[in-house]
Amino acid sequence: MGLTKSEIFTDQQNEISNVAKVLGHPARIAILQHLFKSNSCICGDLVEEIGLAQPTISQHLKELKKLGLIKGNIEGTSVCYCIDQINWHKIKDMFIQFLNYDSEQTECC
Repeated sequence: MGLTKSEIFTDQQNEISNVAKVLGHPARIAILQHLFKSNSCICGDLVEEIGLAQPTISQHLKELKKLGLIKGNIEGTSVCYCIDQINWHKIKDMFIQFLNYDSEQTECC
């Protein structure tokens, strides 16, 4: 992480930040939504569905796979991607816990 000095932050803070960074692109959200709708997908379908070039889709898939949100199986000359349910639930639980923080402060400034 270089300039952010990630070592001064907790593992959880770094993890939430990394996930948010990967999810911070609308194409990746669209890819995830499409995979949830179809339960599995061949990369070519994503090009038609999302409307981006194949290399761009592949780069987004690479980032989602590196994070562990999706997994892929090689079927002939294509790769079939789907949501990694175990990791999805872990990340979902992590964000629910984070977003459930409530401030006890009633007024600000």
